[in-house]
Amino acid sequence: MALRRTLLSSLAACAAGAVLAPLAHAQADYPNRPLRLIVPFGAGGSTDMVARLLADKMGQVLGKPIVVENRGGAGGSIGADAIAKAAPDGYTIGMATVSTHGANPAIMAKLPYSATKDFAPITNVMSVPSVFVVHSSVPAKTMPEFIALAKASPGKYTFASPGTGSLGHANIENFMNLAGIDLLHIPYKGAGQAINDALAGQVSAMTDNLPSTLPHIKSGKLRPLAVLALKRSEVLPDVPTYAELGYPGMGDGGWFGLVAPAGTPPAIIAKLNAAAHKVMAMPDYLEKQKGISGESMGNTPAEFGKQITAAIDRYTAVAKRANIRID
Repeated sequence: MALRRTLLSSLAACAAGAVLAPLAHAQADYPNRPLRLIVPFGAGGSTDMVARLLADKMGQVLGKPIVVENRGGAGGSIGADAIAKAAPDGYTIGMATVSTHGANPAIMAKLPYSATKDFAPITNVMSVPSVFVVHSSVPAKTMPEFIALAKASPGKYTFASPGTGSLGHANIENFMNLAGIDLLHIPYKGAGQAINDALAGQVSAMTDNLPSTLPHIKSGKLRPLAVLALKRSEVLPDVPTYAELGYPGMGDGGWFGLVAPAGTPPAIIAKLNAAAHKVMAMPDYLEKQKGISGESMGNTPAEFGKQITAAIDRYTAVAKRANIRID
């Protein structure tokens, strides 16, 4: 009987070894083919800019190309769902943003993925400020002046967003609550339409990522009143942060990070994290990052996971106060 148990144990160990050996070899050999980086927004936006800059350099570090695939739609939820449902083998990774892993989980009741359960965080990568702007015809040169105008005429001034329940919508609803003002929300089908009407003066104000707004600020068509970031932007040194204006409850701005499908082996996550951090130390990467007003935010997978949870908690509170819900 003892001999039989010993034999069975030996057979089980051999079987387990047969299964684990190829897996261990595959992880040691990783990557041995190109990777796919899913961007849950269209080409040309801030998320896409960060992704392409990162993919180019990480591909060099890993020795295999990283192909960027844009999967836009539904505020980033379509692309995020594609990342979550991909094979957890390290060959499909994706970009996570405050929209896909903060605002969407708080606002969208039927989100097809769980931001905390369906992904393996790799690292946060970069923060890019968003900026609150008004059309040049608005008679306010500073945020206190704009708040005074809005309080004097509740509902008169309008703000554009890329859509109901979008990050831009949530951020301005949060600001209205904190500042005690009432602006009329005008939702659009995407940031492009929103910024076009803001440029034309059809709406009074909007908030958007700084890289896409900066050209219009430089042209004088839009006037910046506040930036959502930990510190002032080097390209807008005279524009205060919301925290400086007395509204720390606005948070610390948007970020862009890397995630993989849940179940991706820890050894692969560690290798991707190390490659991303190596890229974030490259002088030419840092120079290009500066060109899009970015700041490095590299951290550990566990730390990035905590940032995702904190973003969900913050926007859940905002959505509850502003009664924002998409069923």
